[in-house]
Amino acid sequence: MKLYVKNKFGSIGGSSKVLDENNEPVYKVKGKIFSITRKKRICDLDGNVLYRVRNKYWHFFLKSAFIYDADGEKIVTVKRKLRLKNDYSVQGTQDEIKIDGTIFGWNFKVIKNGEIIGTIKRNFTVFVDAFEIDVDNPDDAPFMIALVIAIDNITDRH
Repeated sequence: MKLYVKNKFGSIGGSSKVLDENNEPVYKVKGKIFSITRKKRICDLDGNVLYRVRNKYWHFFLKSAFIYDADGEKIVTVKRKLRLKNDYSVQGTQDEIKIDGTIFGWNFKVIKNGEIIGTIKRNFTVFVDAFEIDVDNPDDAPFMIALVIAIDNITDRH
């Protein structure tokens, strides 16, 4: 299953649209205006919140973002590793999840318990960031979108 996350041009709060392969909307990402921590909500098309993402307020060396479930419980922390490659660790879950990136941070593999569950490709356009997500299990799609938003928040903050 392929999904495309495209940041909206001129969005003050950092909202994005999530489209499927047929260019049909499947999820929404709503940003909060004037948020220091870049708070964003991943919602289904009916507006139900699936995940929330926000940056850590103070970070000195390791940039990080938090992912919360629909009830507001923090489920994971996504941290950028201090390496030449753009790698991220995902902490706080029983599963071992890591995000292996390339040196330039254009492509990522999301690995859960030793298996690749999806890939993320970053596409830079003139005005907005866009991401292509390829995920095998459609049930993992909302969480993959939350990971993309967390990576994008960390990168923008960096």
